[in-house]
Amino acid sequence: MTSGGLELPPGDGSPGGDGSADTPPGAVSLARPVEIGAALDWDADAWGEVRTRARRAGRAYIWLNLVEQRLRAVVAAVLRPVYEPVHGEDEWVVAAAGPAGQEWVQRAVAVREVSRRKGYLLDPADDNVLSFLTLPQLRELLVQHWPCFEPYLDDRRELELALDELEVTRNVVSRNRALSETVLAQAERAAGRLLTILGGGSGTGASSADRLPVDAVEDIVGDRYADVVGVHPDRVRLQRQLPVEDLFGSARRLDAVGIGLNLLVQNYSGRRLVRLAEAGCRARLLFLNPASSAVRRRERELGIKKGEMSRSVEMNIMHMRRVRDRLRDPAAFEIRVFDETPRFTAYLVNGDGSDGLAVVQSYLRKARGMEAPVLVLRGGGTVVRDGREPEHGLFETYREEFESVWADSRPVS
Repeated sequence: MTSGGLELPPGDGSPGGDGSADTPPGAVSLARPVEIGAALDWDADAWGEVRTRARRAGRAYIWLNLVEQRLRAVVAAVLRPVYEPVHGEDEWVVAAAGPAGQEWVQRAVAVREVSRRKGYLLDPADDNVLSFLTLPQLRELLVQHWPCFEPYLDDRRELELALDELEVTRNVVSRNRALSETVLAQAERAAGRLLTILGGGSGTGASSADRLPVDAVEDIVGDRYADVVGVHPDRVRLQRQLPVEDLFGSARRLDAVGIGLNLLVQNYSGRRLVRLAEAGCRARLLFLNPASSAVRRRERELGIKKGEMSRSVEMNIMHMRRVRDRLRDPAAFEIRVFDETPRFTAYLVNGDGSDGLAVVQSYLRKARGMEAPVLVLRGGGTVVRDGREPEHGLFETYREEFESVWADSRPVS
């Protein structure tokens, strides 16, 4: 090997590598393909890990994108009127960055010019320097000019702490590294706080959003899943995220249908139900008739003693009658029974308004209500697919089903 050169493996497989008659003098001989035993395929576990990483990174990216867009809009709204009249439309960001930010703002200017030449600017609204600043650079502008932002943003410390928490996730996502469930949850909380601080919270202002805040991913891709905003394997996991106090506590209207309505009767005290009704809530409760043959069939399905479920339902109805008897307006608390085969249990809160929320469970042959999967539905919306006419979501489907059963039911005296 010559000084400073690199000796390549011989191309003809000979140990000496002096070439052959087919190789011209002075030509570099490259190695022929060699089987080295590398495994290029991913097994099921590897694919599972990759999909998990992609799901977490995608969710985090949506939050980061929302925060960056919101911070960019806030920076533009506050600093543009200060610098643009003096420095012009293209140079006001450079002037606002000042000497301390000269390096990174000039880099953003260069990236913008390259994007222009190569046709990467698909939206004319993005043809400005501000659109090419990263989240840390936007933060730097905010910190440098904090006196300008102080009248609009209350707590600088909380703002910077939330940005610090988000920076960990931003680095992981931008480099396509593994993002843990813990860090993702931390990033979602931090992003939610930031959007609230910056005046762009993702909530709708309705009480359903207060009880179960609108999630960024739901807000963007929710129409893909109708109005389902939560799926839980059982009722225990549901109540960890959505306690009964949050579900029923601000109800103006409560419609419930099921066998025994245990989620309401056994988890929400009679005293609280009285206060709810006296505050103006109107309730309609539909129980399965404890004397019906459907109760006996359900007892056989679950393998419980004859009469056990019937007594349980009857006790729940009696408890709700006592609540009704304590009200000044008993008509606000209607109790009925139905004799049909029970197909689902549903609790529809504020079903007549835009802030509706519902919890729905289907009855499984061998699983009690506590063990059945749970759907959480957000009411008041429609689903639009491919530009077609709006369709009602699942909330409206179950509301109509409730009304149908209610029409065929009998009142409890």
